[in-house]
Amino acid sequence: MEDSLRALKNVKIHFLALVLTIVCEFLGTKIIKLPIGSIVFFPMLYAIVLGLLIGLPRFGILSLPDQEDSSYLINLSVMLLLARYGTLVGPNFFKIINSGLALILQEFGNLGTAVCAIPVAVWIGLKREAVGAGFSLAREGSLALVSEVYGLNSPEGRGLMGVYICGTLFGSIFYGLMASLVASWGIFSIEAQAMAAGTGSASMMTATVGALQALHPEKAEIIAAYGAASNMLTGLDGLYMSLFIGLPMSNWLYKVCYRVKYGVKPEDEKA
Repeated sequence: MEDSLRALKNVKIHFLALVLTIVCEFLGTKIIKLPIGSIVFFPMLYAIVLGLLIGLPRFGILSLPDQEDSSYLINLSVMLLLARYGTLVGPNFFKIINSGLALILQEFGNLGTAVCAIPVAVWIGLKREAVGAGFSLAREGSLALVSEVYGLNSPEGRGLMGVYICGTLFGSIFYGLMASLVASWGIFSIEAQAMAAGTGSASMMTATVGALQALHPEKAEIIAAYGAASNMLTGLDGLYMSLFIGLPMSNWLYKVCYRVKYGVKPEDEKA
């Protein structure tokens, strides 16, 4: 509590946040059309990149105590953000209920992470680290799960922590750009993509929703409502999905990929 109060009194942090907000809003939303689709750059992405830059020690803008205060303010900001999303879910409650089965089944889409990631991880030479790195998007729920099952000092734990750190630094940027690119292809309905925004990470979900809203401003409210509802469901059932399906499937996939690459069974097989 004392740390949070100290952070709230840090005028420097609030001033920098205000300046970044004004600059990013002034830059506005830019849509760049490429041969493979369109990429949307919007204020949140600018703010993440500029925030990363001003936090570099070589610039000397933010001290270590300032950065610690910023981390406390993130929790407060996320609470306000989630409260804002809650106000969007309420008016669209019956629309969300009507698509309840789709919202529940979208969780299976997260298993695609393992299908895509583990073969690549084994191919580039990772061993059991591939399971921790590839079975999920490596957010807080996955961190707790791997910590209990394998321990964070295990190969699986090291693989997970690597992805967790990369996701914390670059996840929102990647999600924002990728969501806009896929949305520009017109393959999936905008409602389906809004549901896919719920990954269990508020910042990644916000980046995805922001990109979709920039491309479809006429559906901004329903996109935010579906994204928030999906994110909440992922937080509720994502842990069980990972425990009972994602992790066992990843262990099986690891064994298959290992045999294909090396022609033998994994020596350090645990599962």
